[in-house]
Amino acid sequence: MTSVRMVALTKGVPDFREGQVSFDEDGHLERGETPTVMNPNDKHALRAALQTKVRHDGQLSVMSMGPPGYKEVLGEAMESVYADDLYLLSDREMAAADTWATAITLSTGLEKLEESPDLVFAGFKTADGETGHTGLQTCWCEDAPVITHVVALDVDPEANTVRAKRLVEGDIEEIETVEAPMPAFIVADPEFEPTYRRAEERLKLKDLREETEERAPDYEDHLTVWDHADLNLDPDYIGLDGSPTIVSSVDPIPKAPAEREATMVTPDDSEGMEQVFDEMRGFAAGGD
Repeated sequence: MTSVRMVALTKGVPDFREGQVSFDEDGHLERGETPTVMNPNDKHALRAALQTKVRHDGQLSVMSMGPPGYKEVLGEAMESVYADDLYLLSDREMAAADTWATAITLSTGLEKLEESPDLVFAGFKTADGETGHTGLQTCWCEDAPVITHVVALDVDPEANTVRAKRLVEGDIEEIETVEAPMPAFIVADPEFEPTYRRAEERLKLKDLREETEERAPDYEDHLTVWDHADLNLDPDYIGLDGSPTIVSSVDPIPKAPAEREATMVTPDDSEGMEQVFDEMRGFAAGGD
């Protein structure tokens, strides 16, 4: 069976739950001062990549561009997608990049891999910018076909094609089936659900999980870090200097109050429970 070479892209985003997102005086996010988590939408792409690895074997890498702290995000990705290795593109010259400068850097990272990927998986947008640009712009740099809003897919390695079901204009009620030659980019939709119908696939998934449980604690041993010099990138075309996007203003995210007024009502408090039911009765009846 012909194997498939895969790369999944991921990114760290501010943990907005912490309520401590920090910006500098120019409106740029200070990622080093802000708690970071994996971008939630990337997890759909990781699940699509894992399904492909289980069904078709092959090598699966996870790649990200960002500060050194993204190593932990990549470590989390290795655990969830059972990745073989990890790549972090990171140095100060790449900082404050918009989606275009990020795409140039990621595309160069993909081209530096020893073996060109057949499939690149990306999330459809990030929780911080929500532009949905980076995966598509990276694909444009690679001059490859892209299938977006993917909810199901399979690969024919012999024919060198990928076949996917996708939502039409994001409409969950309308689905179309498309086919593209590889190499190709896959942008997974939140509605994507991996399927492992065959017993051999479920056994393969179990084996991969066990292998990764041994490898993941030492994920940095499987991590390669490339800076702009390793990638032979001109600093004028990456990072802040290479970003055409201009941030005109930033609205701070309000922090939830530490204390909220609340009245505790227990089931044995008949008067309190009656007040609760009186409040709820109007909503249950469809009132305002």
